[in-house]
Amino acid sequence: MSPEPRREQPSNAVEPRREQLLNAADRVIQREGPGASMNAIAAEAGITKPILYRHFGDRTGLIRALTERHTSGLLAAVRAALNEPLERRDRVEHVLDVYLAGIESRPQVYRLLTHPESGDPAGAGQALAPALRQIAEEITRAVRAQVDLGPDAPLLAETWGRSITGMVLAAGDWWLDQRPCSRARMVQALADLLWGRLAAAAPLPGAPA
Repeated sequence: MSPEPRREQPSNAVEPRREQLLNAADRVIQREGPGASMNAIAAEAGITKPILYRHFGDRTGLIRALTERHTSGLLAAVRAALNEPLERRDRVEHVLDVYLAGIESRPQVYRLLTHPESGDPAGAGQALAPALRQIAEEITRAVRAQVDLGPDAPLLAETWGRSITGMVLAAGDWWLDQRPCSRARMVQALADLLWGRLAAAAPLPGAPA
C-alpha cells in the first residue's frame, strides 16, 4: 500500500516546537552567558544545528525571536504599571521595579540583548532598541495623559519619556552587573532622582491621584 500524500501543516503547527527551542536557548544562555553557541543550544534541544537554523535562519534570527519573546512581556508589564491607580510616587516606584525585576529574572538573556557581540556591533547589542523606544513612548503618553505640564507639555513629556528610559537602562545595566544594593533600594534611588518637578506638577483632571 502506498503512503498517503503528505499534507501541508498549518503555520501554527510549528509554534510548539519553536517554543521548545526558545526554551532551550534560554536555558543555555542563562547557564553559559551571551556567547552561548548555536551548537550548545541545538544540543540542549536534542536536535542538530541544521534543524535549529531551519527554524530561525541564523543566530541573528534566533536573537530576534528571543527579543520578541522577552520584550513583549516586559512592555505589557510596564504599560500596566504606568496605569495602576496608585499615588504618583508609588506608581513611579512600581514601574521602576517592574523593569528591574524583568531584567533581573534573566540577566544573561538581558546582556545578550543589550551588549554588542565582538565583530557584530549592529546585531545582538541592538536587539532591544525597538522595545526601548516603545517603553519611552509609553512613558511619554502616560506623562501627557496624567500630569499638567502647561504649554510645554508635548516637549517635556517627550523629553522625559526618552530621558527616563535611557537613565533607567544605564542604571539598571550597572546595577545588574555590580549589584551594589537590593532591587528595592535601587528603585528608591532612581525614584528619588525623578522626584523633582514631576512631584510638584498638578495632575490633569481625571488622572490617578
